[in-house]
Amino acid sequence: MAHPLHLTITVEVLDSEAELSPAEATVWQQARAATEHAYAPYSHFHVGAALLLDNGSVFRGTNQENAAYPSGLCAERTALFGLAVNQPDRHIVGMAVAARPADGAFGPAMPCGACRQVMTEYENRQGRPIPLLLPGPNGSIYRFRSLADLLPFQFNADDLPKAK
Repeated sequence: MAHPLHLTITVEVLDSEAELSPAEATVWQQARAATEHAYAPYSHFHVGAALLLDNGSVFRGTNQENAAYPSGLCAERTALFGLAVNQPDRHIVGMAVAARPADGAFGPAMPCGACRQVMTEYENRQGRPIPLLLPGPNGSIYRFRSLADLLPFQFNADDLPKAK
């Protein structure tokens, strides 16, 4: 017999940057700064992602478009994949994403489904939650305690057949 399944995801909504901790402010500003290096000649939508690492450094990524549209890559994935190659032993202690039109103000932006899947894979790999900051409407900031909150029904290693 069918029955409802209720999910609860808690997201804090901050009214402004003034409510961020110093570490959160750093990763937030780095995500915004990264948008300056986006390659977005087709969409003109510049996205930056920043990863705050366990040693206090920040690793950034930007969206990278291509005339063959599916060949581009989102900022979240360029940051995570780049980190895995360049600093594989680092743990991520915070993440932020920022977005804006090429000639406009920052505004709301949510990671796409592919990015959500990759983000949760990295969180699972390191075995501890990665807090996330996302831009909301009217200058608000969404604070997630874990990347998994973006994808409650994630596909993960448990869904794959076990090797014999």
